[in-house]
Amino acid sequence: MPIHDWTRVEAGIFHHFHTEWMSMLAAALNQGLLPPDHYSLVEQIAGPWEPDVLTLKGPDTGLPERQPPVGTALAEFPPQVRYHTKVEVEQYAAKARSVVVRHTSDHRVIAVLEIVSAGNKSSRRRFEAFLSKTEKLLLAGIHLLVVDLFPPGPRDPQGVHAALWERFTDSDFALPADRPLTLAAYIGGPIPEAFVDPTGVGADLHNMPLFLSPEVYISTPLDATYASAWETMPLFWREALTTPGDGA
Repeated sequence: MPIHDWTRVEAGIFHHFHTEWMSMLAAALNQGLLPPDHYSLVEQIAGPWEPDVLTLKGPDTGLPERQPPVGTALAEFPPQVRYHTKVEVEQYAAKARSVVVRHTSDHRVIAVLEIVSAGNKSSRRRFEAFLSKTEKLLLAGIHLLVVDLFPPGPRDPQGVHAALWERFTDSDFALPADRPLTLAAYIGGPIPEAFVDPTGVGADLHNMPLFLSPEVYISTPLDATYASAWETMPLFWREALTTPGDGA
């Protein structure tokens, strides 16, 4: 399904869609895409945190020690993205949720899927909080998939990936003029690795990797879940986003 221009509607409309899309993604991951010893939840991760805060205390499963995840081997099938790089040695933002993947053995966070909202970029403070959160996730060894369907602004002139990557290295990353939106997958750790595929309004979403370990990922069904969430939107707002003109 072609990506819509979400700048045409108010932040609250995208927030509603964001909530539905997150639920669709979590459901898809839990219905066979994740290995049996992994699961996903829609959770809120906001403000300062430490890795232990993200540990969910669940019942003792009696499972053996954590096994290597089942998925696609990075070495055998590298993700088909435009860029691959490795570091060499306001209101609605506060309500945003993430899809969080956990392991059943200890319920620790393995990976996080973030869909950027307009609120994340609405002020310097909000954007700094988003960058700080994602930086800490990566440094804690948590893998990350970031989907940003909003164009660059004064706080991210080359998109959210360039702004985040500057936390780790001197970045000269530049978005193509015809693809100003960002899909970016990261392998977490002290030396993060990034797989970036710019896209744009009107382009079809495609699957992106969500890493479960530095060597293994699953293919995240962004397009199918986006389309399912779109079908739940009120007809009025679907027409506002697809009718030529100013929309909202």
